[in-house]
Amino acid sequence: MSSKEKILGTAIVLFAQKGYSGLSMRQLAQAVDLSVAAIYHHFPDKNALYLEAVRFAFSDKEQVFAQVWESGCSAEEKLGGFIRSLIDVMLQDRDFHRLMQREIQEADPERMQLLAQGVFNRQFCFLLQLVTELAPEQDAHLVATSVIGLAKYYIECQPLLKNFPGWKSEHERPEVIAAHITNLVINSLKVKTA
Repeated sequence: MSSKEKILGTAIVLFAQKGYSGLSMRQLAQAVDLSVAAIYHHFPDKNALYLEAVRFAFSDKEQVFAQVWESGCSAEEKLGGFIRSLIDVMLQDRDFHRLMQREIQEADPERMQLLAQGVFNRQFCFLLQLVTELAPEQDAHLVATSVIGLAKYYIECQPLLKNFPGWKSEHERPEVIAAHITNLVINSLKVKTA
């Protein structure tokens, strides 16, 4: 692992724990056992480091989504594949998921724009195209954000949801959650188009 990759990997964990504002370049340098100057050798400023760290953490996840978009499946199957991949990504990389939660809560306009345009835009555009194919008369942005919101809610609220009546252990299984959300969205789109 190169020193740059070490910096990026550690930065994701520390940004997730401390938040953007709570992490100093000096703290990061100590964590990776480098000088602050060595960090600045790789990254001109904290914003550049932050964006590159998020891109680095998301790069392997993009390949998971690419398999969905490039598959020869039907639009409905692609939607199910996207939802399942989104759930898997949130469950498998808790640091990345925690970082995204923290960023959304802080809602810094500049960082939100950096994330939207610099990291997630490609995947969101694919989802918009898919939603438009499934229901051209619907507001694709609202449907796409609803899909993401439903998946995010199930994962974030799982510790609470298991305490409600009717909960079953199978409700924790990613494939069950993904199938449920997919059916919910598809059925909703069919009702609206009928």
